Amino acid sequence: MRFCLQTSLSWDCGLNPSGCCTCALTAQRKVIKEERRERFDNQPYGSIIEEAFSNSFRVHPYHWVPIGNFQYIDQAKLSEFIEFHDRFYVPQNAVLVIAGDIDYEQTRKLVTDYFGEIPAGVQNIYRPDIKEPPLGGEVRKTVYDNIQLPAIFTCYRMPGMGDPDTYALGMLQTLLAGGQSSRLYKSIVDNQQLAVECGAIPLSLEDAGLFLVYGIANVGVSLEDLEKAMDEEIRKVAEEGLTPREFQKLANQTENDFISRNTTMAGISESLATYYTFYRDPGLINTEIDKYLAVTPEDIVAVAKKYLVPENRVVLYYLPKDQEQ
Repeated sequence: MRFCLQTSLSWDCGLNPSGCCTCALTAQRKVIKEERRERFDNQPYGSIIEEAFSNSFRVHPYHWVPIGNFQYIDQAKLSEFIEFHDRFYVPQNAVLVIAGDIDYEQTRKLVTDYFGEIPAGVQNIYRPDIKEPPLGGEVRKTVYDNIQLPAIFTCYRMPGMGDPDTYALGMLQTLLAGGQSSRLYKSIVDNQQLAVECGAIPLSLEDAGLFLVYGIANVGVSLEDLEKAMDEEIRKVAEEGLTPREFQKLANQTENDFISRNTTMAGISESLATYYTFYRDPGLINTEIDKYLAVTPEDIVAVAKKYLVPENRVVLYYLPKDQEQ
């Protein structure tokens, strides 16, 4: 797992050091809490990531979302922020990517001029080595939110980045939810009109991840009926597989998406940073597509049978707050 903390503490506001730090910390607490309200608490279905991970992981740090909650934001001490910064905000824990039409030697000199004097950290950089036990059976929870339309989110545990199964799961996501011609959208939104929106998102992290399948119910549709329809589309993949034409279209989509991600400088930079940070191999920007194209229809069926099963999922029903007893 890698850590990322955005902060802008000011150490030069004209006050004495302790006063300056206290003022900055108080201001930043307010900023973080407002950010949490904006992104999580006040957004329809905004708590889904927090609910999904807190209910899917019990011992791994993935149980917590990075932004934290109000209680711990208020309890955190200045000394803890400083210790965190000194441990993790160091050159040996950073990746710098520069992409574009550059002069290599000149760029290398500029990097040395701007970053060379930053001292190396002296503390060990903590890397969690925690094995999450099996979920042990389906978990169900009802969440009451500021929403108008009920929704269902099924959260299946999936392996971490780099696991061979993640490539087949990525293609399974495209099969189920890659556009309006995908299986979920065509069946549940267009044909049956059970949902106004339906999709799937693989959230792949370093140690593990979640494969989210979701639907926002149409007016008058019960979540039970919507859940059955979503489960039926997954069952069809696991039991009936893919047609040759369907698989060829899927392979074409996957290749096109991969190439499109790496056609801009921003996309290239992000890919290089990801490949080095998590795989120590920036050359994957040229070769990872081969791992996707090596996936077979049988591989997609296999991961559907292995991971998208009731005993490996958390089911979240989102209902309007006015339905809460």
